[in-house]
Amino acid sequence: MAAKDFDYESFAQNLAGQAQGLVPQDFNDEQKQYVINTLGNFSLMAGKALAEDPNLNFNAEQSTYITQIIAEWSFHKAVDVIRSGIPRQYWDSVMQKIAYTIFEVAKQAFSQNLPNDQILEVIEHQVKKTYVDALNELKDKQIIDENLLEFASSQSNMEAMAQQLQQQQQQAEAAQAEAVSSVPQVAGQNSAPAAQNQNFEKVDSKTLKLATVAMLFNRMNRDQVQAILNNFEQDEAETVIKFMQMPNLGERIGANNALRCLQEIKMNLPKNSSMSPVRVVKRLQHFASQYSAKQLDTMLIKERIGVKRLVFSALEDKFYDKIPPKVASVIATHLLNSV
Repeated sequence: MAAKDFDYESFAQNLAGQAQGLVPQDFNDEQKQYVINTLGNFSLMAGKALAEDPNLNFNAEQSTYITQIIAEWSFHKAVDVIRSGIPRQYWDSVMQKIAYTIFEVAKQAFSQNLPNDQILEVIEHQVKKTYVDALNELKDKQIIDENLLEFASSQSNMEAMAQQLQQQQQQAEAAQAEAVSSVPQVAGQNSAPAAQNQNFEKVDSKTLKLATVAMLFNRMNRDQVQAILNNFEQDEAETVIKFMQMPNLGERIGANNALRCLQEIKMNLPKNSSMSPVRVVKRLQHFASQYSAKQLDTMLIKERIGVKRLVFSALEDKFYDKIPPKVASVIATHLLNSV
């Protein structure tokens, strides 16, 4: 029985709308529209088949998930096809092969009741194989040469986005290291007399520490500051931002208070154990435990395939080791903060 309660039209429109903010900025308008239209059209066709084909026996939740997978891979491979250098008139033929493969593999995988993580792994393998097979077919027809085949085969927008996430993590860590290493210099430059410290002498230690962190942030790049603030609790981040806007903050805190707080911060910095695979799995399980399976699928709509694998592996008490622990820890923090 088809999933008649699956509103595939609205879902496909929603997915296409989300894609608009994710298309590479270096694409021209025609290329951007191609990515969005391809994702939207394939999602719509898949959703229509899942909702109306009486030979299929998927519920609305499964139909949503299959359509989402098609949309995500359509997005990534459309980007790869555009970057590949393949002549424009052959883009559609390559993308149609990929979309058909995803649809058929997903139907079989769900029919066999495979775990979500295994479904994603099988689909990824088949997508990559179909893409390379389509390129080889173009080469056999002498439409592209060996050099273009090699270059086109190397394109992977999904891996590029994963690398970008890892770079952002490294930048955040570098910013944190810079903040800590600047402690002696900041404290030494501020020699305000004790009389000027009265605004902060009687407040609690946590407030004083947040004010001291704000003082450091005022000396840093705003992008670095934001990357670090993303890991703060919301109320603490708001407090830090308020302190950053306070005039003469360094003088109000005073050298002695700043030095004492920064030394305490150094002593209490989180250890690497928070990034261990076991710890990441526990944090992801805690995140997932707050949602039903349907809600979890909805929450992860905007996330990449690798992120979904990380979460679904954690639900099976496994760590998805294709993502470095540090990056996995950042993803876990991002998901927990989005709750």
